[in-house]
Amino acid sequence: MAQERIGFVGLGLMGHGMAANIVAKGYGLTVYAHRNRAPVEDLVSKGASEAGSLAELAAASDIVFLCLTGSPQVAEVVAALKPALARGAVVVDCSTSDPTVTEVLARELAAAGIDFADAPLGRTPKEAWAGSLDAMVGATPAVFARLEPVIATWAGKIVHIGGIGDGHRMKLLNNFLSLGYAAIYSEALTMAKKVGIPVAEFDKVIRGGRMDCGFYQTFMGYTLDGNREAHRFTIANAYKDLRYVESMANGAGMVTAIASAAKNSFAMAMATGGDGPEDYVPHLPDFVGRMNGIK
Repeated sequence: MAQERIGFVGLGLMGHGMAANIVAKGYGLTVYAHRNRAPVEDLVSKGASEAGSLAELAAASDIVFLCLTGSPQVAEVVAALKPALARGAVVVDCSTSDPTVTEVLARELAAAGIDFADAPLGRTPKEAWAGSLDAMVGATPAVFARLEPVIATWAGKIVHIGGIGDGHRMKLLNNFLSLGYAAIYSEALTMAKKVGIPVAEFDKVIRGGRMDCGFYQTFMGYTLDGNREAHRFTIANAYKDLRYVESMANGAGMVTAIASAAKNSFAMAMATGGDGPEDYVPHLPDFVGRMNGIK
């Protein structure tokens, strides 16, 4: 059997490293430049091909990975890809997307003989480059078996969650936990400052104790050490993800006291200047602090 030809759309903080691993592991890769040409030029230097349009990328690919901001962008790109995709092709959405949109897109593609899977990501750009991301996959068993070897080029942990949309549902649950932690950490750090507990002493108690975790350690890279790029995941994306969490819960008829509170922490940051491309989740304590009159 001929090796799968891979297309990749969305060469941002995560996608660039993922695509680099695909081409490094020997797959033929076609990429497309949206605004930033630097990742495309880097990947072409490593052996990838550049498509002049999304239609050209679709025609050159058996499997197309998408790593975009959210469902509106995914829907727009799928609409551009669809006319040029061959029957039997697979589109894989690695974005954090709304599962209801995922299911609609899957039905539309299925009518044209094209498969769809959702494979959102866990971890950070560092792991994307290392090829050790987590992948939560929603797909039929046959499509998952086809995708798994390619996903393994950039993921160290691959979990087949269930059917189409289940990967995105699990990703939203995952992000609810991590971003909920971020909201709690930000308020706790602000409270510590208010009552006179230095950040360094706060950290001595939490680090290595039962409340410690990998996310805490990454998050504290900014508050404790001043590393603004400790976790390059924007406040804007966090806010978007928590809106999707809230929407998913609304669809299930569920009360969301905690999820909505976490969302509102990020909404506050967005409303007070945290909507920039370099405003990252670990910076949230700055916004909670300012709201409480401290720096």
